[in-house]
Amino acid sequence: MLDREEYVEQAHLFRTLGERFAENVPVQELIGLVKQEILSTTRLPLALDFLLAELKHTGIMSGAMARLAHYFTPFQTYVMQEAESERGRFDMRIAIEILRCEAEYRAKSPIAPAMFMYQFECLCRNRLRYDRGLGAMAADPIYDAPWQEWLRERSQQYVVHHSRPNEPPITPEKPVLFGEKEGKIAWANRRKDPLYLFAALQRHLGYPVVPRPQKPSESINLVPLLKAQVERLEARVKLLEDENRGGIDITKFYARPDAPLPAVPPPDDL
Repeated sequence: MLDREEYVEQAHLFRTLGERFAENVPVQELIGLVKQEILSTTRLPLALDFLLAELKHTGIMSGAMARLAHYFTPFQTYVMQEAESERGRFDMRIAIEILRCEAEYRAKSPIAPAMFMYQFECLCRNRLRYDRGLGAMAADPIYDAPWQEWLRERSQQYVVHHSRPNEPPITPEKPVLFGEKEGKIAWANRRKDPLYLFAALQRHLGYPVVPRPQKPSESINLVPLLKAQVERLEARVKLLEDENRGGIDITKFYARPDAPLPAVPPPDDL
């Protein structure tokens, strides 16, 4: 894990990129501008220099992030790889927002169960690939050896629930990674929509709300629709005015005599 100052500056980087990304400014230019705002006492300016060099040569950031594995986590690199993928199914703005929220949470007092739920929910909501996503999560330095061995599904609530009354609690075969509180939340959300489980765990564990695509505003298409409707009304009013003057001249809708006739293909039997 890096020092807190590194994650604070990372969060500022991704926040600024997200705010200025809508202005259609090239990523190279954005990073160059943000680099002037980053504290020189951190290692982020050096990382940004390397990112800029890779962007100029390859046009992508994920390759440089993968080579800076000691600074950017594998999950951060994987999110950027999906955003830069040629498939184009994952929005870059959502990816930057995910990295911003994650960096802000790392700058606080992160715990492994909360980080796991945040990262796993990011995979689920954005339909990212579980095999590569979970592999990147397992290599995250926030997880200790038991987590890296397997992101376990049992919790302390499982141990309590299966213990018999008046007998000592059973001893799990492997270390318990989720506490009793998380197990109770999962038990209460059985046979329900998984989104309810994510929402409950987010409220009680305190990890960031996972960014998700926003529905496009209907007001964007409102002006073209109004313009087309006004044009139709004007055409109707003009027809009514022509009719009041003595009738509608329908000859203007006729085809011109000198206009060439459309070519008709011969029947198949000729």
